[in-house]
Amino acid sequence: MNALIEWCFKSTSENETMRLGTMLAKLLEPGTVIALNGNLGAGKTRLVQAIASAMGVDRSEVNSPTFVLIQEYQGQLPLYHFDTYRLKDTDEFLELGADDLMYADGVCLIEWADKVIEVLPHDLLQIEIKHTTETARTFHFKGQGTRSTKIVNALKHVDPASPS
Repeated sequence: MNALIEWCFKSTSENETMRLGTMLAKLLEPGTVIALNGNLGAGKTRLVQAIASAMGVDRSEVNSPTFVLIQEYQGQLPLYHFDTYRLKDTDEFLELGADDLMYADGVCLIEWADKVIEVLPHDLLQIEIKHTTETARTFHFKGQGTRSTKIVNALKHVDPASPS
């Protein structure tokens, strides 16, 4: 079993958040599951937009799937964007086909993932986003499992705050 690996990044602008999403996108591979948590307005969907854009999806197509519960985008890899905010329980999440998608050839991005955490895979990249000021956010990454720890370790060695 892999140890828990953690890393924090403080973004002071939307541009830094976009760069973080771009860097993260470069590290994603089929089967990656990302749990996104944070209060309303924390920046979960903004980070998903950055990841999707870096993977070849038109950013304007990416919005919060609050009312449809799941959006699928075709980029370099299929992206499955879930919003579990309105779900009553994990059964509803699984009825969406989440089990199949989490083990498919794409990347799953799950907003409000704490609501369904018990059915998510062990190898899970968790990102807790805290809204600190109008434009600043703190991103706390946790990885446990081969794939997610590799991603967190790679992120530790880059600086999303500086333009590439």
